[in-house]
Amino acid sequence: MRIGHALGVTSGRRAALLAALVCVLVLSVAVPLRNYLGQRAELAAVYERQHMLADKIAELVRRRGLLADPAQVETQARERLRYVLPGQAPYLVQLPPGPTGAAGPSSGQTSTQPWYGRLWKSINNG
Repeated sequence: MRIGHALGVTSGRRAALLAALVCVLVLSVAVPLRNYLGQRAELAAVYERQHMLADKIAELVRRRGLLADPAQVETQARERLRYVLPGQAPYLVQLPPGPTGAAGPSSGQTSTQPWYGRLWKSINNG
């Protein structure tokens, strides 16, 4: 005698129970699998950030080594802060403004300026 027939379970009920069991198993595996995949993505992002920070640390160590050299510090002070040694004369070269394109009354910039702006510009340039 079969166990299923003794308990009153027919083949339709057996299929429904099997489908319900499969759904429960799938749902019980889906949540941990989703958590696992999420943690893997988070771990990959953390590793990427760690590599970026390691590169930044290497660059900062390199810059610290450069700034330990007094000649490099002096060069940076001259270039960035415009410092000079005592007894030296500082010079700052300013180049004249280059041509701005089409000059004359037909240019769009002069036509939008009021007459007194054009007059003041001609006095300063002339």
